[in-house]
Amino acid sequence: MVHNAYDSFELLTNSPNKIDAIESYCSKLLVACSDGALRIYAPESTISDKSPPLDYHNHGDQLRKEPYALERTVNGFSKKPILSMKVLASRELLLSLSESIAFHRLPNLETIAVLTKAKGANVFDWDDKRGFLCFARQKRVCIFRHDGGRGFVEVKDFGVSDTVKSMSWCGENICMGIRKEYWILNATNGALSQVFPSGRLAPPLVVSLPSRELLLWKDNIGVFVDQNGKHLQAEKLCWSEAPSVVVIQKSYAIALLPRRIEIRSLRVPYSLIQAVVLQNVRHLIESNNAIIVALSNSVCALFPVPLGAQIVQLTASGNFEEALALCKLLPPEDSNLRAAKEGSIHLRYAHYLFDNGSYEEAMEQFLASQVDITYVLSLYPSIVLPKTSMVPEPEKLIDMSPDVPYLSRGSSGLSDDMESSPDFDEHSALESKKMSHNTLKALIKYLQKRRYSIIEKATAEVTDEVVLDAVGDNYGAYDSSRFKKSSKGRGNIAINSGAREMAAILDTALLQAVLLTGQTSAALELLKGVNYCDLKICEEILQKWNHYSALLELYKCNGMHREALKLLHQLVEESNQSQPELNPKFKPESIIEYLKPLCGTDPMLVLEFSMLVLESCPTQTIELFLSGNIPADLVNSYLKQHAPSMQGRYLELMLAMDENGISGNLQNEMVQIYLLEVLDWHAELNAQEKWDEKAYSPSRKKLLSALGSISGYNPESLLKCLPADALFEERALLLGKMNQHELALSLYVHKLHVPDLALSYCDRVYESAAHPPSVKSSSNMYLTLLQIYLNPHKTTKNFEERITNLVSPQNTNIPKISSGTLVKAKGGRATKKIAAIEGAEDIRVSLSGTDSSRSDGDADEFGEEGGSTIMLDEVLDLLSKRWDRINGAQALKLLPKETKLQNLLPFLGPLLKKSSEAYRNLSVIKSLRQSESLQVKDEMYNRRKTVVKITSDTTCALCNKKIGTSVFAVYPNGQTIVHFVCFKDSQSMKAVAKGSALRKR
Repeated sequence: MVHNAYDSFELLTNSPNKIDAIESYCSKLLVACSDGALRIYAPESTISDKSPPLDYHNHGDQLRKEPYALERTVNGFSKKPILSMKVLASRELLLSLSESIAFHRLPNLETIAVLTKAKGANVFDWDDKRGFLCFARQKRVCIFRHDGGRGFVEVKDFGVSDTVKSMSWCGENICMGIRKEYWILNATNGALSQVFPSGRLAPPLVVSLPSRELLLWKDNIGVFVDQNGKHLQAEKLCWSEAPSVVVIQKSYAIALLPRRIEIRSLRVPYSLIQAVVLQNVRHLIESNNAIIVALSNSVCALFPVPLGAQIVQLTASGNFEEALALCKLLPPEDSNLRAAKEGSIHLRYAHYLFDNGSYEEAMEQFLASQVDITYVLSLYPSIVLPKTSMVPEPEKLIDMSPDVPYLSRGSSGLSDDMESSPDFDEHSALESKKMSHNTLKALIKYLQKRRYSIIEKATAEVTDEVVLDAVGDNYGAYDSSRFKKSSKGRGNIAINSGAREMAAILDTALLQAVLLTGQTSAALELLKGVNYCDLKICEEILQKWNHYSALLELYKCNGMHREALKLLHQLVEESNQSQPELNPKFKPESIIEYLKPLCGTDPMLVLEFSMLVLESCPTQTIELFLSGNIPADLVNSYLKQHAPSMQGRYLELMLAMDENGISGNLQNEMVQIYLLEVLDWHAELNAQEKWDEKAYSPSRKKLLSALGSISGYNPESLLKCLPADALFEERALLLGKMNQHELALSLYVHKLHVPDLALSYCDRVYESAAHPPSVKSSSNMYLTLLQIYLNPHKTTKNFEERITNLVSPQNTNIPKISSGTLVKAKGGRATKKIAAIEGAEDIRVSLSGTDSSRSDGDADEFGEEGGSTIMLDEVLDLLSKRWDRINGAQALKLLPKETKLQNLLPFLGPLLKKSSEAYRNLSVIKSLRQSESLQVKDEMYNRRKTVVKITSDTTCALCNKKIGTSVFAVYPNGQTIVHFVCFKDSQSMKAVAKGSALRKR
């Protein structure tokens, strides 16, 4: 037996006759005796008040815990013994089952209806909600409905297989016990469905539960089923013996057994609460506030013990779950008291579970008690918490419900020797127990469940603070008095900030707990999200336990990026120095990944620490600079100052990744870097007299590639740096950038003696001029090369002097070149005129970007001067290879008169063939256009031949009036004729309608 849920009290003794049935109405007892009389008993105290005997409501509507005395007797109430009675309180009726079923009006007991069809009935049940009565007689089940007045209307009458021994409404169905089986009867159509057998030792017993479910008995076992007879749960309600009557009141089931009354809880596992030993009990019924127990000549009542007292008993005996279940039954008006009691019980239950090793269940109870997290953390003294005013001392913790002293922590499951024993060994054992793996796992789950609401409050507090700061001076005094901030990133905590202090305590404890249980990934997830971990405590712990990944996240979330990067660099260095097994995850790429989010906020920090990995990961570092949108000039200047050896590499990679993203200034600087390397290399070889113009070092290859591919550098300044007797290929490229094509080609031909490079140069100029098309100027480039081949003496004359004048400061033809902007220099001198071809004396040929040409006389002079030294083979090779890009007439004019036609066949053959094809194609096009013109003229003449006949009957298609002699208009179809005035009006109306439609849109 757990506790006393009911107190037994004897209400009535020495009844003059045997009690056949009993009921209660308000505070009265209605006792049907074997002599057919109905005796009404009332509390002795009410009889002494001398109130009217029929005033049932004057003295309350509940049974009283005091002796009862006879108030009056209704003789002849029934001719035969009454089998059962039931008070229908909502309708103020008394139902009695004797030889039939009768209804009496309360409180005067006037008979208002007798159901003659119920003669011989042995069992009934009343559905108070719908006002339906079902009863069984012999092998019939009848259903009647109360019409609200004095009458009852028969609804249904069904036949069954045998006599019904027990029955109860279950929704719109009726559950019945027939013979040794249970059946469900559909009250609408009479369909029967079997549930299960009832057992051999006791007759079937059907009990209706407040939840509209049913409790069916199989000997001493109660089975829960729904309204359709389906089993609800595996657990069964077991009694020590088979009950004859079962009454349900609140959370208890009270059963009448042969030798006693048992009271069991309706909560799993349906434990026995109390046993009341009474002999010869004949009736057990439920009253409004008690359980009435009728013996042969006496009546007792089981009055419920007050819930508060029951809760006290259960808590003291360690039945916390039963106590919590009873707390929910406390009246709603005592919500504060109920919350306090529940909190205290949860707290004591939590300590009991914690001390018995059920850590997770203990944390669930701590959570339900809504106790502060600092209370729970006080059980874990090894976990270091921030020093705030919110951490209570364990001995100062008081009970949550001061009005219930028996629920204080001092009376919890903690024994006295565990709380105050001075023995060091026991204390150490307790500490070890509390810090075990299971206790920490339970603490983690508890903190995670509490975390969401606490972090939400802390975040809201931060938001409010930001709003107050944004408001301005109106709240300046309030802010200064309320808040005092620290200087560290996301872990800022105001001195009077309760929510953020609590969040800091929680996150700091949670981090330690997950680390102690080996959940490094969980610690990282905690630090990556919004958290309020105490920086100092967590930093010391992470350093002590070598959790470097978590320490990096701690620095990161607090904005301590410099410290994080220093640590990360140290870890990378250690990983590279024969300790890869300690730090397998830390590589130079880790620093780059860390720096990526910082590019937009702290580019100088990114540049400072990127220098540490620029040599080992140059490509990834340059990608970091590009993806982070760090200004290239800033990166270049920083590299120039701190890592000059990597400056060229940076510019190379940047140009390779984003050719258009590098400015002219940076292009110029990159070329200068290459040029300095080449000049050093040239000086070294020249000192050893090993210089070869056709030798190419890696730096020279880069320089030549850069000079040819990029255009943002200043060619004039670079040209001044070149030696006069070397690096002619570089000089040619720079002259080309300055549009000094003749000088560039002369270098290729006469200094380098590589005609192929000269031809490639002409091809580049020709192809670059194709967008936008400039065939005339680009084709002249080949003519310039022809001139150089045909007159080498003239092109080499004063060659060095012309270059010197070109780069000298006095040269006014070359404008100044600003950084990052390419300005092409115009040609240095004018060349001689070239004679016009047949019938086109006014055509001028522009060489090297200037307007220059040659006359026929000059051509003769040209042939005389250089005839002995012309490079005829190169001329013929050029004409044969580029015949389609050279103006044939001009080329022929430039050739010496002694040139044989046979040598010109590779040039003239395809040229004439192409010219012939073009001529034929143009002739065909001309003929087609002439034919098309004739067709158009023919159609025009046909249109003009159209005849319109106007008669006296011809009418206007618009106004339907005759045309007569008025001016008219004819539509293109040649048939529709209108007045010209009508035509103009219609056109104007269309214009107006179109304008209005546009305005509507």
